[in-house]
Parts: sequence; C-alpha cells; structure tokens
Amino acid sequence: QVQLVESGGGLVQDGGSLRLSCAASDHTFNFYNMGWFRQAPGKEREFVASISWIGGTTYYGDSVKGRFTISRDNPKNTLYLQMNSLKPEDTAVYYCAAPNQPYGDYRRMNDATSIGSWGQGTQVTVSS
Repeated sequence: QVQLVESGGGLVQDGGSLRLSCAASDHTFNFYNMGWFRQAPGKEREFVASISWIGGTTYYGDSVKGRFTISRDNPKNTLYLQMNSLKPEDTAVYYCAAPNQPYGDYRRMNDATSIGSWGQGTQVTVSS
C-alpha cells in the first residue's frame, strides 16, 4: 500500500484559509482515488472529500461543500486540500487516505471501512 505524509496544518483565525498537502511514497498514487477525512476530539472520523484517480471528478461532505477544494498533482504524487472560510468547527486532525483497491468509485471513499492507507494526520485549529 502507498505510504502517505500530510503537511500544512496549523492555527488560523475564523474565516481564514489553509492548504494541506499529502505526499505519497510512489507512483502507484496515480492509480488510486484519494480522499481526506478529519477527526475532532471526542467525535468519529468524518469524511471530508475525495477525488477520482484521474483527477477529473470530486465529491464533498456536506459540512465543507463550497468552502473546501480537493485536487491532485499526479506527476508529483501529491494530494491537496484547499480550505477557505474556515470555522471553529473545522478544528480537527486531518488525514489523507487511500482506498483498499486502485481505481473504483471515488464516491465510496466516504465510508472509512473502504480505506487501506492513512497518513499520520495534521492538526488544524481555527480560533474564534
């Protein structure tokens, strides 16, 4: 399975922006749909967004739709999450994720049981 390393988290004020990155270990990244999840203290891990392996289609959780944008750069083996209009309720550890199998339906990544690889997570804190 591909190894994943997130970066770009930090502290930002309400209404601010951050961009997260996820670097994959090798070119097999190109064959996998990819996604982002988040987990706040005391809450279950929540689906944020996913993107198809070829990069043309995306899918978002209702709580971030219209504010977050997922994208990927396949030659660089890198996944991104641009987060705008951040709110205190967006505070969480954000995880990059790859499914158990390559290709497939990127929309099914909203189910955490479909995930085969997780990054170590990066903390995002939004102050009010």
